[in-house]
Amino acid sequence: MTSCLDNTEDMNGINNDEEISRLSAEIALLKVELNKKTALLKKKQKHCLTKFDINRYSRQMILPEIGVEGQKKLKTSSVLIIGVGGLGCPSSMYLASAGVGTIGLVDYDEVELSNLHRQLLHAQCNVGMRKVDSGKLSLNRMNEDVNIIVHDVQLDGHNSLDIFKQYDVIIDASDNLVTRYIINDTCVKAGKPLVSGSAIHCDGQLTVYNYKGSVCFRCLHPKPQSPETVGNCASAGVLGPVPGVIGVLQAMETIKIIVDHPNVLHNSLLLYDGGDCEFKKIKLTNVKRSGCICTKNPEDITINMDYEEFCGSKANDKFKVLNLLKENERITVLDLIELVSKKQPFLMIDVRKKVEYDMCHLPFSINIQLNDLKNKDTRSKLIKDINSFGNITPNLITICRRGNDSQRAVDELKKYTEVTNNVKWIKDVVGGLYEWSMQVDNDFPMY
Repeated sequence: MTSCLDNTEDMNGINNDEEISRLSAEIALLKVELNKKTALLKKKQKHCLTKFDINRYSRQMILPEIGVEGQKKLKTSSVLIIGVGGLGCPSSMYLASAGVGTIGLVDYDEVELSNLHRQLLHAQCNVGMRKVDSGKLSLNRMNEDVNIIVHDVQLDGHNSLDIFKQYDVIIDASDNLVTRYIINDTCVKAGKPLVSGSAIHCDGQLTVYNYKGSVCFRCLHPKPQSPETVGNCASAGVLGPVPGVIGVLQAMETIKIIVDHPNVLHNSLLLYDGGDCEFKKIKLTNVKRSGCICTKNPEDITINMDYEEFCGSKANDKFKVLNLLKENERITVLDLIELVSKKQPFLMIDVRKKVEYDMCHLPFSINIQLNDLKNKDTRSKLIKDINSFGNITPNLITICRRGNDSQRAVDELKKYTEVTNNVKWIKDVVGGLYEWSMQVDNDFPMY
């Protein structure tokens, strides 16, 4: 028989469960309302300066060129940076520190050890990480209030317009011609100002295209340079502070565009010579080239041409691979190992620059730079080295960093009978020292 006490306890348990359910539902509704209020607050705060903002950015706000209104413009602005490398790192760092509200990062690559001397967003612990993710981490550490949007894609004519439409200003921090033409054409169609920079060796350039009726990149470069004449940091080298200087100046011009500064660099080209610590400004024509893409109506512009065919190179080619020789004029690194193990007589010429040879080289090679092979005195010394084998006729092998200049060397050497008549054959090593490091000696430095 159930007692009255038991019934009371059951009722209390039911009432308690109902109360918990009711309170949980009310809390859930309050959380939804809180999220709405928080989002509204952030939206309102985006268009005004908080006490924190004024404190953080006061040193630039007291400048008449910036002021309160300028800082508000920075806070509500959005900037897209194509390339999170030598130029994109410093430009993004200064823009984030200046309080630009939204920064987009476009890159498809990973952080490599050879990046770190100039790409200061990335640390050694980030090697192997996606560049956009590494960049976002670093920028958020610098300024957690900046909205960092990552675009982990290779920019092309199919995705560029959709990405560019989201931003106010575009920064070209890329390192290849294909991407530069895509960026330019998309900026013209979308009506976006383009802050363009480049850096190689100890030299840099900077200008602003497509701003308030100024010329575009194609006005100055209607046709691309030959791929063989265009270097990049990987192939030609760069001193770390040089892209730092240009990248910081790209950030400066971007800020000037956002705050509507009267002296934006849109009708001039700035040249920087790091070796002589010299800046030069060249006046550009403000007349658009007849028939150029920037003279067309945006509705008539399409971004669907084959840019890689137009430029004669690929956007993701860090090292362009040439095929100048026939297959029987080349040997692999495994063939080379076999020649060494069998003690076959050969003379190997490393045709890289002396500074590269001094960095690392194979112990059985000699260094003769590619251009020096045209020199008669150099060839005379080479003949002496060949004749040092005595009655044995050696083979002649050329090698370089990646297997391009070594092919050119073979073509050059075959022009001279005094060389060809004294050796069995002349061949180069496919893939050069890079392949030697990958397949034979993993401890051999790659650069």
